[in-house]
Amino acid sequence: MSDQTQQLISDVKKQDFAALAKLLTVLEREGPGQLSLHPDLLHPRKLSFRVGITGPPGAGKSTLISKLISELRSRNFSVGVIAVDPSSPFSQGAVLGDRIRYTEHFSDSKVFIRSLGSRGSLGGLSASAYLMVRAFDLAEFDFVLIETVGVGQTELEIMNVADFVSVVLVPESGDSIQAMKAGLLEIADLFIVNKFDRPGAEGFKNELELSLHLDPRPNALQTKVMSMIALQAQGIEEFWSHIETHLNSSDWKQKRISTERLRSEAHALLRNQMERKISSITAPIEGVDDLLKVLESNFK
Repeated sequence: MSDQTQQLISDVKKQDFAALAKLLTVLEREGPGQLSLHPDLLHPRKLSFRVGITGPPGAGKSTLISKLISELRSRNFSVGVIAVDPSSPFSQGAVLGDRIRYTEHFSDSKVFIRSLGSRGSLGGLSASAYLMVRAFDLAEFDFVLIETVGVGQTELEIMNVADFVSVVLVPESGDSIQAMKAGLLEIADLFIVNKFDRPGAEGFKNELELSLHLDPRPNALQTKVMSMIALQAQGIEEFWSHIETHLNSSDWKQKRISTERLRSEAHALLRNQMERKISSITAPIEGVDDLLKVLESNFK
């Protein structure tokens, strides 16, 4: 398997999308150990700029991403997409929606879309996402768009994966600003008020800007708020402008290898391995006696 995976990595470096699809499956199945077996994943020739797009369900994230893909492609950029779907807390299965999203981009040879289950992660990202974005770097995409599960203030891991984080909200989100202050308000580089043609949109935008103005964090005032009607592609060019500014003016490449980011990645990957180990330990339990044996053998 190791030789086969190394061959896939070599093919991915040649922008072979079929090999990329297979490599992503291997990484999701085999887990973090692949990084030590294949250090090429840690040393790509090019870094893709990662744009995180998060927010509550129904905010229009998928529509926005589809329009953003069109904008990026019009500028001749190659685009990868990781669309994270909620996993069932019971079966861990997910409705992986890449077959019903972004249909207008399926035939584009410079666009690659992959769905991924959240696997119950409270941060909106499974550990596999950390591995997958490294594979996208190997394929040398110009941009990787990461759409994450809209789970409110626990949606924090995206800040450890993306280089630019945008939070998509709608006017109806107004009542939840207080709840978001502990989470989403602290991770965004840009807020997008989508569906701006709805009643109350202007008032909500003003309320959001006021919340940022009152935020004591030093960088809060640098966070921008913009309006958008993604379905009509209104605001997409402005969105691109914010991304381009961050791409050209920030030290995102240095932040990518910062101690904090690397430790967060290691934490997520190690947690994933521990969860796998725990699952194998508890698998034989069929009764109280089995439970006792497992506890005795692990808490001596």
